[in-house]
Amino acid sequence: MSTIEIQHEAGYTGFVSEEHHHDYAGDTLLGFWIYIMSDCILFATLFATYAVLSGSFAGGLTPADLFDLNFVAVETGLLLFSSFTFGMAMLGAQQKNMTQLLLWLGITFALGGGFLSMELYEFYHFSHEGAGPTSSAYWSAFYALVGTHGLHVFAGMFWMVILVIHILKDGITAENHTRLSCLSLFWHFLDIIWICVFSMVYLMGVM
Repeated sequence: MSTIEIQHEAGYTGFVSEEHHHDYAGDTLLGFWIYIMSDCILFATLFATYAVLSGSFAGGLTPADLFDLNFVAVETGLLLFSSFTFGMAMLGAQQKNMTQLLLWLGITFALGGGFLSMELYEFYHFSHEGAGPTSSAYWSAFYALVGTHGLHVFAGMFWMVILVIHILKDGITAENHTRLSCLSLFWHFLDIIWICVFSMVYLMGVM
C-alpha cells in the first residue's frame, strides 16, 4: 500500500487559532484606496465637463450674477474645520477614549450638516433666481459637480451614524478602528475635492 504525504506551508500547526491571521485592516484600507481612486476619476470627469461648458449660459444668468464669496467662504470653513474635528476623533479612538471619540464625531456630524444646509439653501436661491439645473449647459454642469460632492458628504454623514451604532454596540475594536480610518480617509478626500470646487467653480466664476 502506498503512502501519500501532504506538504503543508511553513507555519502550519494544524490548529486554526494558531495560524497566521489574515491582514483584515491592510486589505480593507487597500481596497478603500482603490475606491477613492475610482471616485477621483468620477470627479475628474465632472470637472472636465464643467470646464468645457463653463461659457455656455444660453443668454441667462452667469456665476458672477449669483455667487456670494462670503457665503461660500463660511460654507468652506465649516467643511475644512470638520476635518480637524475628525482628526480629534481619531486621536480619541487611538487613546481608546470613547467620550472624546463620540464628542468629536458629533461635532463633525454637525459641521457636515451645516455645510449641507448652506449648500441646499444656495441651490434653492439659485433656482429661485432663474438658474436651475435646466437653465443652461453651465448650470447643468454646476449642479452635477457640486451636487455630486454634496451627495458624498451626505453619504459620509450617514456612514458616521452607522459607525457610531457599531461603536456603541461593540466598543473601539480593531474592526471599528479600521472602519473609522476608512471614513476619515473619505472625509479628508471630500475636503480636497471641495477646495478644487471652491477654486475652479466659485473663485474663477466671479472673475
